[in-house]
Amino acid sequence: MRIKSAIVVATALVLALVGCGSGAQSEGEGASRPAPKVVPLGPFVGECGHVTDEEVRDLGGLGQLSGVFRNGVGCNWQSAGIGSASITFASYRGSPIERERAWVTVKGRAPDPITVAGHTGFAALDPSGQICDLAVQLGDDFFEWSTYGGTFATISGNPCDRSRALAELTLQRLQ
Repeated sequence: MRIKSAIVVATALVLALVGCGSGAQSEGEGASRPAPKVVPLGPFVGECGHVTDEEVRDLGGLGQLSGVFRNGVGCNWQSAGIGSASITFASYRGSPIERERAWVTVKGRAPDPITVAGHTGFAALDPSGQICDLAVQLGDDFFEWSTYGGTFATISGNPCDRSRALAELTLQRLQ
């Protein structure tokens, strides 16, 4: 008899819990969260910004390349030697360029507004003149070229000029 009572009580509890958790909404009630924003994709900037290793080496002033690293969103080129120069490309889909602008500001690089081939963005040069982050807006997307002159200033001149030349090449080759 105890087993029958336990089964009846367990069944009643299960039915009570199922009834309380049904979560049914009447037609007048809406969802508690707004619908996510659907962002149309911008133009395809290609792997490594549609720029070849040789173009990065030459336009970036890297000399001999010791390493080229690629992944789904970016590329990095390293020149040979300890503390050597490097150049990085990154593409950001559906990401606000303002977040990147805030990040470079926190790092001590004052972003200056720029326009490259009709597209707005910013260039941020660090106070030592060794690092430049140059970002270009493409609708809801943006891409960035970052040039680092190296610990021993192995790249001469303003690294933003080099990043800009690479950004211009990327924009010429958009798909």
